[in-house]
Amino acid sequence: MKQAKLFKSYIPMTETAFYILISLVEPRHGYGIIKHVETITNSRIRLGSGTVYGTLTKMQRDGLITVYADDKRKKIYEMTETGRQIMQQEITRIKELHANAMTFEGELR
Repeated sequence: MKQAKLFKSYIPMTETAFYILISLVEPRHGYGIIKHVETITNSRIRLGSGTVYGTLTKMQRDGLITVYADDKRKKIYEMTETGRQIMQQEITRIKELHANAMTFEGELR
């Protein structure tokens, strides 16, 4: 997939994809991702294994992540450079969203 088309297919990211990919700033296996997302969202998001592994498969196919290590029972994933670029673009988009939300929040009261 060409990079521009790839970026367009991921940005804006779903919240699920965002948290799965951000969890891979360090190598993790699927269950580790589930627990990390639960921790950083204060249990607001509890991902099912089907969701996680389906998303990981798609991200691996698209080159956002790669298998870091393949243990007997657990694959450990890490983010690729393409994944980092997409995540950086998404973070920039979210910062703009946040800035605009803060600017106009008072007008909603």
